[in-house]
Parts: sequence; C-alpha cells; structure tokens
Amino acid sequence: MGRLGGFQYREVARRLRRLGFAFDRHGPGSHEVWRHAGTGRKVTLPHHARDMAEGTLRAILREAGIGVEDFLRA
Repeated sequence: MGRLGGFQYREVARRLRRLGFAFDRHGPGSHEVWRHAGTGRKVTLPHHARDMAEGTLRAILREAGIGVEDFLRA
C-alpha cells in the first residue's frame, strides 16, 4: 500500500474541504460532485464505506489539480 492507500471517504472529504472544495450536488449512484469556489474545478467523489482505492484517490487529486504532498499536508 502506498502513501495514498487506506483513506476513507470522511478523511478525503475533510482534506478537500481544507483545500477549498465544497459539496456541490449528488452524482450518479453513490457519488458526490464537489466544486472549488475559487477555480470552479469539479471532482467526483465516491461515497462508500470501504477504503478508497489508491488509484481512485490519485485520479481525484489529478482531476482537482492537487499535488499528493499538498493533500497529505492538508
């Protein structure tokens, strides 16, 4: 497991909030769309009880324009 392994929805959402993102609307199925107030960037966040896959979290960060180090420090 890498540095981004083992994160659950709550922790990812908390860190996205610290980085300026906010819940925007519900997406398809058990997903949510979050938007950054300043840049307008959108990310789709899966709302599941289990740990988020590392590849999924990396894709979310890439979509959001957030570096791994910035996410881990948030």
